[in-house]
Formats: sequence, C-alpha cells, structure tokens
Amino acid sequence: MLSFSTCWNSSRHTNGEDLVREILEMGFDTIEISHGLSVSLLPGIKQAYDRGGFKVSGLHNFCPSPVEVMIDAPDCYEFTSHRPYERERAISLTMKTLEYAKQFNASYVVLHMGSVPMKKMSKQLTTMVKEGKLNSREYVKLKLKTIETREKLAPLYVKRAKAALTMIAEKAEEVGIPVAVESRSKYEDVPSEREMIEIMREFEDNPFVGYWHDFGHVQLKANLSMLSHYEWLKTMQPYLIGCHLHDVQWPARDHQVPLTGTVQYDKLIPLVDPAKPMVWELSPRRKKEQILECLPKWIERYGP
Repeated sequence: MLSFSTCWNSSRHTNGEDLVREILEMGFDTIEISHGLSVSLLPGIKQAYDRGGFKVSGLHNFCPSPVEVMIDAPDCYEFTSHRPYERERAISLTMKTLEYAKQFNASYVVLHMGSVPMKKMSKQLTTMVKEGKLNSREYVKLKLKTIETREKLAPLYVKRAKAALTMIAEKAEEVGIPVAVESRSKYEDVPSEREMIEIMREFEDNPFVGYWHDFGHVQLKANLSMLSHYEWLKTMQPYLIGCHLHDVQWPARDHQVPLTGTVQYDKLIPLVDPAKPMVWELSPRRKKEQILECLPKWIERYGP
C-alpha cells in the first residue's frame, strides 16, 4: 500500500485542506500525517478526511508537533532523556498522537525511541567515508571505538526506552492501533540493531508493538559498513509493520526521491509484503516535478 508523508509539504501550508489537495493531485490516495505538523493544520486535514477521497495510513510521532517547539523536531523529547520531565512529556505527546490516530482510523504510529548521550561519532565516520577512507585502518579503529563506547553506555537508555514502550503499548491496545519502532540512521540512536531484535523479541507476543523499516536510514548505516541492508530487512520481516521509502545519494544524503539514488530497491522490495504500508518520506527540498517523474516508474516496477 503506497502512501505519502506530509513531512514534504506541511511547512508550506497554513490550511490542512490545501496540504491534502497538493498530495492527492500528485496521484496518491493515502497519506501519512507526520511529525512537524502544526496543530493548526489538523482541522483542515480532518475536514478533508471526513469528506472522503483519501485514507490515512498512519501517524508519525509526535503529531501534531508540540506547541512549544517552533521547528520540525521529532526528537525534541526523548524517552531516554536523563530529565524526568522530558521523558514524561515524550510519553504524554505520544498518547495524544495515538488518540489522533484513532480519529483518522490509522493503522500505525511510528516511534523514535531516543538516543545514547555520547560524542556524535557517526558524523566523523561519515566524513571519513566521504574522504575515501572506508575500511582504512583509521576508519576501522574509529568504528570499533564507536561500538565499544556505545555498548558501555547503552543499557540504561535502552531500559528507559523499554519502560516507555511498555506504557505506550497499553495505550496502543486501548485505541486499537499498533506502534512501530523505527530503524534509525545514527549509531548513537536507540535502538541499535542488536537492541531492536531484543525489543521485538521481548514484545513479540504483543500485537500492538512492531518494527518500522526506514530504507534511507538503514542505507546510511550500510554505507558506514555497520550492517547489510538486505540481511537486516530479511531478519526483521516477522516484525515488520511498514516502511518509509526514500533514496540516498552516496554516502549520506537521504530523503531523496525513490529511484534517484543508491538504495537497491529491486533487491529489497521483494522482502516486503505489498499489503504493508510503504510511505514516501521526502525532504521538503525535493521538487514536485521529480516526484511526478518517479512515481509512475515506481508503480510500474512495484505496484501502487
């Protein structure tokens, strides 16, 4: 099921009906209401939704954006924060997102779980890749240091993420909408791949918790030689709720229009049940003309 995220155009609109109309006119009939969305846009989106003509596949936490946050910042509050107020605020906002999701008969809510507070070594690794140092002795040394540092610090923050997810899962069951823990792009983020498997196994008997595969995020990690994109997606198939689709220009420019970068969709898409929501999640900088050019190619290859 193909969907399109409002993260592409929500910053350009003051009326939710106009936002929806722009997406529908490009040929989509399903929308993901994403983070960064001003609360003032929701009434117009709901009015358009109530009239029919499109579906809402899901919502991306936090939605709407917290009123006190003036920019698109889905990680403004983290379940892993050392500040109790921030953890409580993150949970409270997530509960509201789930309530909004019920109003739109959504089938999921996507979650970011937080991060490990450490030096941002992923940025250093990316810089070295750009310099052609991938798998050099210097690069491998820094990568190992990154892994070792994170492994020492991570347990407390993973514990906090799990505690938050336990509370959120109860709300998800109450409203009847599962939450999907998203794969992230930086090694400092929670969960890592090992931790993601640990979380999925811990909640595997809970139908209201699953995995969300972001093709661009995972490709960024693959470009740092942190994982195999194909093997990771194959491993996570049993837990998969849906996907974000965007492409990557080597090595680290993501949220490009699908089929314009280096993600090997021909190899990867067969691993995804076509009934699962697959959401084009694009940067606001992507041009409408490019979307209109690539969408028919996508549908021809992989279906609507």
